[in-house]
Amino acid sequence: MSGRAVSGGAARAGSGRWLVRRRPPPDARADLYCFPHAGGMPGEYARWADHLPDVRVSAVQFPGRGSRPDEPPSTRMGALVEALASQVTFGTDGVPFALFGHSLGALVAFEVVRALRSRGLRRPDLLCVSSCPAPPLSPVRERMHELPDGELLAEIERRWGALPEQVRADPDLLAPVLGRYRADFAVLETYEFEPGEPLDVPILALTGADDGNRPERVRDWRRHTQGKFAFRVLPGGHFHFRERPGEAPRLVRAALVQQSSTSGGVFAWTG
Repeated sequence: MSGRAVSGGAARAGSGRWLVRRRPPPDARADLYCFPHAGGMPGEYARWADHLPDVRVSAVQFPGRGSRPDEPPSTRMGALVEALASQVTFGTDGVPFALFGHSLGALVAFEVVRALRSRGLRRPDLLCVSSCPAPPLSPVRERMHELPDGELLAEIERRWGALPEQVRADPDLLAPVLGRYRADFAVLETYEFEPGEPLDVPILALTGADDGNRPERVRDWRRHTQGKFAFRVLPGGHFHFRERPGEAPRLVRAALVQQSSTSGGVFAWTG
């Protein structure tokens, strides 16, 4: 276990609405917190528990989705990170823990770690960033969060494939989906990276071999840690973990176990 811990104890009052879990193991060896991609729902990441029987998997649930439909969605990175760092206790029971973020979620997880550091709170034993270029990001050419609904839908489907027909055909289903995307794109497109001291947390960076992000931009996460770093290119595209279920979760677990074990492990920290 890392010696960086400062906090602990019972979860804060707001943690419950922020976290979604499925059948947490009674004697978890580690905690994993998953931050969804733009437009994503926590349930997809909560299902990672099926591949990690000894890990307590918690999927982060942003305002305005899941069981929080009546809350206004977050549209700015600063406000979202402030709420997470102040209302959620990351790491419980003294076990090692990791943050995993995919695409937009990687940026949110990274900024949460920086916020925990600035507050003197316990930081994770591992940060895993997936399918996301390292900050600072390239200037935004098109502000998708400002597009009319029809154009926003067309751009979403051009980039990531068609939405289910039952969603596209039902305005009552389509509206909240577009709302999630619009809010998340606003977080991304207004995000301004503020340079700072590299983290003292190991980083594992993942990307898909067929992802549109240039691998070297994902490898650039190396600059954001003074600790260990590893970079892996996995089979598949932007959502590589959907194409080979279980591979990314098990890789994160292997890195976390190796990092937090005094006896070492099989994971090789090579950048």
